[in-house]
Amino acid sequence: MKAFRMSHAAAAVCGIALAAAGLAILSWGPVRVHAQNAKARTADGKPDFSGIYEWPKAASGERCRCSATIFDKTLFPPLKPGGEPLYEPPNGDPRHDEPRNFCMPAGFPSGMLSANAVQFVQNKNYLVIVHEFQRMTRVIPLDGRPHREGLEPMFYGDPVGHWEGDTLVIDTTNFKRWGLDDYYYSNPKEYRMHSDALHTTERIRWKDDKTLVYELTLDDPKEFTKPWSQTFTMAAKPEWDKIGLFEYVCEENIRCPGGKCQSVP
Repeated sequence: MKAFRMSHAAAAVCGIALAAAGLAILSWGPVRVHAQNAKARTADGKPDFSGIYEWPKAASGERCRCSATIFDKTLFPPLKPGGEPLYEPPNGDPRHDEPRNFCMPAGFPSGMLSANAVQFVQNKNYLVIVHEFQRMTRVIPLDGRPHREGLEPMFYGDPVGHWEGDTLVIDTTNFKRWGLDDYYYSNPKEYRMHSDALHTTERIRWKDDKTLVYELTLDDPKEFTKPWSQTFTMAAKPEWDKIGLFEYVCEENIRCPGGKCQSVP
């Protein structure tokens, strides 16, 4: 597995090559990749979030995400009767339940909350979110279109975006049953899953010139009795642009071939 950054390292991320190339190929027009301030706007006057950020951190504190539970369990509504088997992992052993152990995608929302930096590349038509971790890429149309029909369930779902004033709202459906959050740097015993009925809503806005507010609402009617939300902040890191994304190739050093995990020497 290639090296990748943690937040407490002098880290940097820049998914420009991948995201900007994709924009050019699809003729989406000029892309501003160094905006990174609350005054920057796209051609249609909307906030331009283009830039590099630390991963989402709990808005109430600055503690390292690698030592904290990602979702605050005190915010969880009660599980529905019969929802427990979906919420609990199938094996009860994180060596086999955690998909990243076999180089499978982290999925959403888990991948969004992993302890690695995030690159936003935006124009008036699309927002591209690129993560250093697994080079996960989400391409989000911003024109208010409806969800696509007839798709197979996906690890990252089917996202569509629209604006409510200066707040970007991303609505995502059509998920596979997969990991709920990123326990990996917290407590393996806390691993849990969402169902294929998960429906997420992300709300992104500027708090100030250096900070995005990232609010994530989850509605999983097969597991929970009602929707619930948690608010995070994402710190802008324009200085990381000089370094760029570290390569991440899980398959190069996999220790769980065929799901059979080996000990780390």
